[in-house]
Parts: sequence; structure tokens; C-alpha cells
Amino acid sequence: MTFQSGRHFLQIPGPTNVPDQVLRAISAPTIDHRGPEFAALTSELLDALKPVFGTSGPVIVFPGSGTGAWEAALVNTLSTGDRVLHVETGHFATLWQQMAAGLGLLVDFVPGDWRHGASPEAIADHLAADSARTIKAVCVVHNETSTGVTSRISEIRQAMDATGHPALLLVDTISSLGSIDYRHDEWGVDVTIAGSQKGLMLPPGLGFNAVSEKALAASRTARLRTSYWDWQPY
Repeated sequence: MTFQSGRHFLQIPGPTNVPDQVLRAISAPTIDHRGPEFAALTSELLDALKPVFGTSGPVIVFPGSGTGAWEAALVNTLSTGDRVLHVETGHFATLWQQMAAGLGLLVDFVPGDWRHGASPEAIADHLAADSARTIKAVCVVHNETSTGVTSRISEIRQAMDATGHPALLLVDTISSLGSIDYRHDEWGVDVTIAGSQKGLMLPPGLGFNAVSEKALAASRTARLRTSYWDWQPY
């Protein structure tokens, strides 16, 4: 085994380098995870996460990767056989739609060239053509780690609203949250998906879902519960 002198500096999209202040906080002594100190800390952290997402609603934290947060967004809002609209903007958008298909969802995959974000106009056209309202969710990657391309989420929501379609809007912010302006409530997002290891500059291992009231209502009737990532406590 060879050893490098000095501190190893990651130069990849994620995990990002964790600031010294965070590393020092992680080195604090362990506390009782069933005690009052942990309960108070958890409550404080859940409240502090809300402005990071731009929401006043709940933010759910999972021990897992961004992939787990993807799955949580799908299994808690949708049922087997539901149609979902995914937009190809890069490698991770492609992987997310493959997961959706593997979970038993019917995926409409709008092709893209990996050089542009999701087209609000194309999404509106697909929703307008869905006169039976069988599309239950639109899934968009805000910023593609593989390309750096960013989608215009506020314009996508405006385009969806213009069609009068009731589909949920699910947005992956794994490489954008904390790095690019993002507003869950203001932009009308129903589930925001995030991970700890990129813009938030934390170690890998945490997934997040910020959830709207509409998404919570959908979770009460969802029948795609095939995984660990369950919102049931909410």
C-alpha cells in the first residue's frame, strides 16, 4: 500500500470535500440516540433543513444515498402501473427512469440531447395530450451531474399549471441543492430529492425528501411500497 503526503483532495463531482468545521463536528462524542439530547438535536436539524430547500413543509431524512431518495419519492407517491413522465437530460435522468420502470411504473421517456435542460414546452405538450389524466408524476433532474446542464424548474411548473394537469412534480436536486438557487414551495415542487454528499458538503450517507401537502395526500393511497424508504411516520 502506498501513502500520499498531505491531505487527499477529491476533484470529482461528488462526494465533495467536507469543510474542516463539519469534520470537527463529526468528531464530537457519541450521544444516546434514544435520549432527550438526541431528540432535541433532531428536531432542531429538521427545522433548520427547511430553509435550505425553500420550504415550510416537512423534510424527511433517510440513511441512504441519493438513489434511496429517488426510490422514496417514487414508492411513496405512486402505485404499480401508474404512468410517469421522465425527461432525458443526462446520465442520472436515464438511471432514474430505469429505476421507475423496474418498480413497475409505466415510463414515458422524453428524449433529449444532454446539452439542454428539460423543456417546459415538451412537458406541457405531453400533459396536454394526456386527456385521460393517466400521467401521475413528472420527474425532472434540476442539475445533471454528468453534464452540468440545469433545468428551469419554475418554468416547468408554470407550463404544467397552464395545462391544468394534476400530475405531481418530482425534482432531483442531488447536485444542485446548496449550490444553485432552489425554491421548493415557491416553484410548486411536490417532492424534492437530495443527498448529503455534493452541494451540502457532507459525507455520503443521507438522502432527503422535501414533501408538499399534495405529495403527502398521494402517499396515503400509494401502492408501490416495495422498499425500506417509507414515509408512513408522516
